Amino acid sequence: MKKVGIVMGSDSDLPVLEKAAETLKKFGVPFEMHVYSAHRTPAEAKAFAENAAKNGFGAIIAAAGKAAHLAGSLAANTVLPVIGVPVKSSTLDGLDALLSTVQMPSGIPVATVAIDGAENAALLAVQILAVSDGELYKKLEESRAAAARKVLEKNRAVEEKFNG
Repeated sequence: MKKVGIVMGSDSDLPVLEKAAETLKKFGVPFEMHVYSAHRTPAEAKAFAENAAKNGFGAIIAAAGKAAHLAGSLAANTVLPVIGVPVKSSTLDGLDALLSTVQMPSGIPVATVAIDGAENAALLAVQILAVSDGELYKKLEESRAAAARKVLEKNRAVEEKFNG
């Protein structure tokens, strides 16, 4: 099975990215976590992206706040899918990071999830890998069915309480 690279621009992003790691563990997807900055360690970030495919990665999750150029700089150096996670900062509540991550030029796409949306980033990475992995695909189907059952249980409780 291909692994997922989780790259953050700063270790201050780790509390957000731990949700991605937990989600990948839940699905049994191997991953590696790294701290590479698009601005402070551009050579290391570029080398990671350039070598990701040959190093067994199938997708990359990139999280950064403020200027949030990490996902774009990684995407510029690999053809693997890159999923950007804009991280909320104290300045503009993550809107700056969201716009920096989602506004990529034509030809260099970055899939972007919600501000601090690391769990969805991991789920999207799992979906990407599941295209060629039937067992992983079944795990996703089971996870979705379990989530639907939980909602329906909550619905029944609300209906019983308010609809008599």
